[in-house]
Amino acid sequence: MDVDTAKYITFIVTKDCQLACKYCYLVGKNSKERMSWEVAKQAVDYILAHESDMPEEAVVWDFIGGEPFLEIDLIDKVCDYIKIEMYRRNHHWFNSYRFSFSTNGINYHTEKVQQFIKKNSTHLSIGITIDGTQRKHDLNRIWKTPEMERGIMPKPEEERGSYADVVKNIPLWLEQFPDDSTKVTISSADIPYICESVLHLYGLGIHEVNINVVFEDVWKEGDDSLFQEQLMQLADAIIDGGYYRDYACSFFAEHIGKPMDIETENQNWCGAGMMLAVDAAGNFYPCTRFAAYSLRSKKPIIIGNVHDGINKNLLRPFLTLDRFTQSPRKCIECEVASGCAWCQGENYDAAHTETIYERSTAICLMHKARVRANNYYWNKLYRKLELEGLREDYDENHRKSSQTPC
Repeated sequence: MDVDTAKYITFIVTKDCQLACKYCYLVGKNSKERMSWEVAKQAVDYILAHESDMPEEAVVWDFIGGEPFLEIDLIDKVCDYIKIEMYRRNHHWFNSYRFSFSTNGINYHTEKVQQFIKKNSTHLSIGITIDGTQRKHDLNRIWKTPEMERGIMPKPEEERGSYADVVKNIPLWLEQFPDDSTKVTISSADIPYICESVLHLYGLGIHEVNINVVFEDVWKEGDDSLFQEQLMQLADAIIDGGYYRDYACSFFAEHIGKPMDIETENQNWCGAGMMLAVDAAGNFYPCTRFAAYSLRSKKPIIIGNVHDGINKNLLRPFLTLDRFTQSPRKCIECEVASGCAWCQGENYDAAHTETIYERSTAICLMHKARVRANNYYWNKLYRKLELEGLREDYDENHRKSSQTPC
């Protein structure tokens, strides 16, 4: 199944989580808003009944929170219903679907979660979020306390990190999903630990590390220089240690950091508007980042609900988004524009007005630092391969692997 051509449908099954990660963009997490079976069923029925509106050849049924596995009973029931209904309706997604989860990993080993995994293993992808070393992970990914529900934050010495509770489940996860990746988030405070953290994750047996900086405007003066320094240290470690043969880190990508070709690179960065999200109230969103619990200062953008369906007039602005119409001139003319990402929901939340057509540039300096380190990585790697007479073999293997669907 090629996920690049799939329809992404996200169920926000709960807004609760055991953790209170400091960099989390979900500002409205709570233990009260949980999806009911009735809402979930209505959402599935509406989606499958409107097959002509969703012609994608495959579908990814995505379940998020908060922490989705807090609602494993509901998820299990919903997934069973999806499979039965796709079969009963002879839907074109039958046998071309995947259930997808990003989890904090704390409940991964529990009996109900494991039963669900065994039942759906051939149509399942699960990513466990572990941020790297215990020092880096516990800096941000801390346990929620009852006091936090009342807005009282613990003192630093009272914080309890979650690393030990997550890392114990990594061997089981890798045994079941050896090809899945983890997701690492970088904020200002943990930049100094990037290199050691990626190597630590490799040491745990995780072969693909997807890593990104937060899109919010949290960056301090000098962060970009420290970021570049850490990535160059990581580049040295990966190349000198031979990790590049079997391991990957998404910070290093061969085709980023070039001027933008407006003819071929004018598409929107993300799938907002092409995907669909539904919350506990049965409201539809163009992406989860437009739900109320994801927004700091803007009103949610609701494009319909499970009772009345999708309002295509409300969806239309998202379908016309592209790079050119929302980027300032400095981004269009930037010499290293390619590969510079954005989050549509953050663009909206950070905009000076209610528009979705104002691109946030908070990560500009961080992207440029990444490009400089990325150039260093590939120049060093290719020099090494050429000296060893292995460049052609590497290029061929790299070409074949890049053509393999996820």
